[in-house]
Amino acid sequence: MLGNVIFVVAGNTFRSRALTGIRWGFLAAFFALTAAGLFSYLRNSRSVAQAQLYTAVSIYLLLGLLWTTLYLAMDAFYPGSIRIGSLPADRQTELLYFGLITLSTIGYGDIVPLSGEARILAALEGVTGVLYIAITVALLVSRFRRELSD
Repeated sequence: MLGNVIFVVAGNTFRSRALTGIRWGFLAAFFALTAAGLFSYLRNSRSVAQAQLYTAVSIYLLLGLLWTTLYLAMDAFYPGSIRIGSLPADRQTELLYFGLITLSTIGYGDIVPLSGEARILAALEGVTGVLYIAITVALLVSRFRRELSD
């Protein structure tokens, strides 16, 4: 997180696309490490209670933020790799929307990845969303069934 703060200050001081991209990369790493830590907690829990359900939802939202920051980094390094539809609001808000919609695999089509890298990133995000739901539900159901049998 400290690296992100340093690059926020540097990016705002020197107005460089590279510094902005690195900033989003650091924030993506922070979200990834946080999600991984929470998933480890969820995986190692012995029961299913409210805390585990809240953790599962928090991980899903962190994954959405992780992919959003990756799109923002890509947008900083390769401008024009993602086309935002008509009447765009703030670019960060639009890419957050795109990240959450892609993670859930809804994909309305109003924001379109144009470059090959952006398309691969979007495809990986869709696969991540589906696998996360499948793995988490399987994990929680197995814990719940174990509780019932004990």
